[in-house]
Amino acid sequence: MASHPIYQFYAELDDYKPKIWRRFQVSENITVARLGYILQVLFEMTANHLMSIEVPKGENFVEYSKTKYPNMPREIANECYDNLIWRYEMPDDFEPYDDLNGNVRVDDATTSKLRYAVSEPGEKLNFNYDFGDDWWVSLTLEKVFEDKDLPGRELPRVIDGEGFGIVEDVGGVGGLEDLSKAFKKKKGADYKRFSEWLGVEDLDMATFDLDDMNYRLKKIPRIYKQCYENELTPTQQSIDLIEREYLRKKPRRGEN
Repeated sequence: MASHPIYQFYAELDDYKPKIWRRFQVSENITVARLGYILQVLFEMTANHLMSIEVPKGENFVEYSKTKYPNMPREIANECYDNLIWRYEMPDDFEPYDDLNGNVRVDDATTSKLRYAVSEPGEKLNFNYDFGDDWWVSLTLEKVFEDKDLPGRELPRVIDGEGFGIVEDVGGVGGLEDLSKAFKKKKGADYKRFSEWLGVEDLDMATFDLDDMNYRLKKIPRIYKQCYENELTPTQQSIDLIEREYLRKKPRRGEN
């Protein structure tokens, strides 16, 4: 059974239309880094770039105080954390520091537990991946609950979503929009360029396979952990898994 409380998040890729979003559940006991690996899987990221997760502590406290301290004046709530942001990064990318004058605190994502970053429904997180293409995913903690009948091995799990995700190195949201338009038309110079670059003739940016995503969530986060934390190069078997070679081969056990 799940031995820790369960966090349910809503996550959405920023600035892209139509929305690409996921609703998923994780144990509250995971590290912030593992949440990052899970988000990468959910949004088709492949652990090729740096990542960080930001917690808008000031904004979260204002929301928290509305429920816990309803009589607290808004100006006092705003001053409690003074717009403080806690940012979690990988240990090779930074040295932990507090810059309270600049309202930024940075911690190690690999040793920081998620439950200390957020704990109350309504609190926010912001995930940043690939500081060049600058992908951002906004998260809201929707609820915290216990389910003693749910096996812990079933987490993480995604329960709903829409849209494919990102395409690595496409140039951020603008590039992804151009790619989506090109594959809808299936003709023209942009289509030829993107098709040749990706090596595919068709890409449906609206597609989302819930069963396949849950299959991937059980296997790929550990590969990404090895990449970031152990500096290991993925094996060919791992690469095939990330690139969905299993869909081109025989069906998985239990499938027709």
